[in-house]
Amino acid sequence: QVQLVESGGDLVQPGGSLRLSCAASGFIFSRYWMTWVRQAPGKGIKWVASISMDGGRTLYDDSVEGRFTISRDNANKMLYLEMRNLDPEDTAVYSCTKDTPPYKSRGPGTRVIVSS
Repeated sequence: QVQLVESGGDLVQPGGSLRLSCAASGFIFSRYWMTWVRQAPGKGIKWVASISMDGGRTLYDDSVEGRFTISRDNANKMLYLEMRNLDPEDTAVYSCTKDTPPYKSRGPGTRVIVSS
């Protein structure tokens, strides 16, 4: 079955950086667009970024454009999210998914807390 496991979340100060990882298994990773979503405390799931099957095309929400970079390693079935210049508004649980909205099938997530 589809399995997605995120890692890399941490407590970081405003302006800091983090790199999130997502290990995928149970499906042909290279045949799917992959997406990062996040859920801030008390709020709904929000799309963050997506990447095409070969990694040649990336899409970002306006709130993270220029600060976040999504990438993938198809050989190792890994998805990444490089986050820079983090803001307290980025505090959330970040999950990866191969689904389209409402992103029903996603990993348990990794928590990112941006606070001084």
